Amino acid sequence: MKQKLLGNLKEGLLFVVSAPSGAGKTTLVHMICEEFDAVVRCTTCTTRPPRSGEVEGKDYHFITAEEFQQKERAKEFLESAQVFNDRYGTLKEEVYREQKRGKHVILVIDTQGAFQLRGKIPAVFIFVAPPSLGELKRRLIVRKTENEKSIEERLSWAEREIEEGKKFDYFIFNEDLNLAYQVLRSIFIAEERHIRRSLCPSIKN
Repeated sequence: MKQKLLGNLKEGLLFVVSAPSGAGKTTLVHMICEEFDAVVRCTTCTTRPPRSGEVEGKDYHFITAEEFQQKERAKEFLESAQVFNDRYGTLKEEVYREQKRGKHVILVIDTQGAFQLRGKIPAVFIFVAPPSLGELKRRLIVRKTENEKSIEERLSWAEREIEEGKKFDYFIFNEDLNLAYQVLRSIFIAEERHIRRSLCPSIKN
């Protein structure tokens, strides 16, 4: 039987995607989830309020600070981080459930959370960078979700994140969305093929 490009493993892989706010990670992740049924994004918990157009349970699980603390005390999170004034966390149960179904799971988290997972569980770490801080600022202004002070804070944070991103397995410059997507897509295909070959050395392609 002919192999599919993705979705040939009994247990899915874990991909961690990090990027500064406005770099385009959400769009890229949406594109690969749309193309491949075998790829799903894990919905993160957050204490921040929803932005316009965001849907509960799809974009995030929007919970109170008290609910977040309860989950943290119960050790329900695979990782958690403080980003500006808000908390973010990934639920272990959601990740493991999807992997057992053979799905490749994407965690869209910041570099703090990513480094918590380094050496803790097997994962592929991908960093998405804007072509420049100037372009990032332009995207944040166009997005109209942040005030001027918040934009400057995010730009300062982005500089640190980009330096940390150089320690990831893959580093993608998102100057051209379609080109960046082709790079992301090729990473997923290559990583699955690598695991398939390690499980069955006789596989040639």
